[in-house]
Amino acid sequence: MEMRQDFRENLGLAIDTVREHKFRSFLAVLGVTIGVMLIILVVGLVEGFRTTVQDEITANGVNTAWAWRFNQGPTVGRRPKEERLRKPLTIEDGQAVQQLCPAVKQTTIAIYEWTVPHNVRYQKNEVQGGEFRGTFASYPEVDSSEAMKAGRFFTEAENQHKENVVVIGEDVATALFPTIDDALGKEVLVDGSNFLVVGVFEKPIGGIGTNDQDRRVVIPYYTFTKIYPASFEVFLGILSYPGTLDTAVDQAREVLRRRRNVPYEKPDDFSMQTNAEAVQQFNQIIGGVALVVVVLSSIGLLIGGIGVMNIMLVSVTERTREIGVRKAIGARSRDITWQFLFEAMTLTGTGGILGILVGCGIVLLIPVVSSLKAVIPMWAVFIGFGVSVSIGLIFGVWPATKAARLNPVEALRYE
Repeated sequence: MEMRQDFRENLGLAIDTVREHKFRSFLAVLGVTIGVMLIILVVGLVEGFRTTVQDEITANGVNTAWAWRFNQGPTVGRRPKEERLRKPLTIEDGQAVQQLCPAVKQTTIAIYEWTVPHNVRYQKNEVQGGEFRGTFASYPEVDSSEAMKAGRFFTEAENQHKENVVVIGEDVATALFPTIDDALGKEVLVDGSNFLVVGVFEKPIGGIGTNDQDRRVVIPYYTFTKIYPASFEVFLGILSYPGTLDTAVDQAREVLRRRRNVPYEKPDDFSMQTNAEAVQQFNQIIGGVALVVVVLSSIGLLIGGIGVMNIMLVSVTERTREIGVRKAIGARSRDITWQFLFEAMTLTGTGGILGILVGCGIVLLIPVVSSLKAVIPMWAVFIGFGVSVSIGLIFGVWPATKAARLNPVEALRYE
């Protein structure tokens, strides 16, 4: 009962002190506010990114892997010479993987041409910078994110006969036509060649930054090679039977190594990546960014803690006589210690609440003003508040101890 009464009394004194010195208190906890705000902001963005990636994994399929001649993942500057000299994958590689790998259910080839800019035109409307590719009719089966918004995907017969048919992304369709349904059956110019629109892709789930702009322009594989007979890059898509992705990847890797004459002791001269590995790479990148921001927020918290400690030392000096009076009428050193600790924790806790409010406000605003996703987990709010209060506890120890050690007689004489 006595402890509860002391708690209420100390908390009341702490709140009164904050009210009496509002501006000074605000300046003291500004660093704590910024630090907690950054924690909330970083956690919100990271969790939003993670949600987006999980959505994309579900959309792309958990049994899918991709092979390419270059190492997959982010690159800085020009690729190493060893990578640039590698042989591209071929359609025969995909056929061999399909035939020789029991765990592989389906394969597909996707080819891209990146040496020139691409454009799609309908009458006076034009879309530039489309993601232009050629592939097989099996592509939607391998990459389950290729869902249709309207129409259909092209058939293998249209691919074999090199038909000029095209499936376009949702953003391309809305940029060229009044409605998505208007796109079906219309002829568009793709890099100067006429193509009949047979389908429109549904916009992919998620999307990070500008990558959610659905500018896909997909034509049959053999039609693509007719337009670009030599200059293209090949991706091999592999769909495994459920629960056998690792086995399928191992089997496909062995087939590709044999076909490409890679010696036993040499590393692969191609790369294979599953969606799970792509997520792992993504998390490593985001983790590095989060670490940098956490370090910056820690600096803000440290500065805020030092500011609170200085303010509390000034407060001890200003209230020396008050401390002497309290000790003279029976206050124990422990009571004085907790009084000033509570004041420090109230200061930093108030700063933490401000940081949480500002951080949550920014996180909620991000999806409104951009295509990024951001969410606020409750554990981040509790951690932010707990860290702010802990800063007050840690940096308030010295001022509180100094106040508790004051001699009551000398304190009463202080002017």
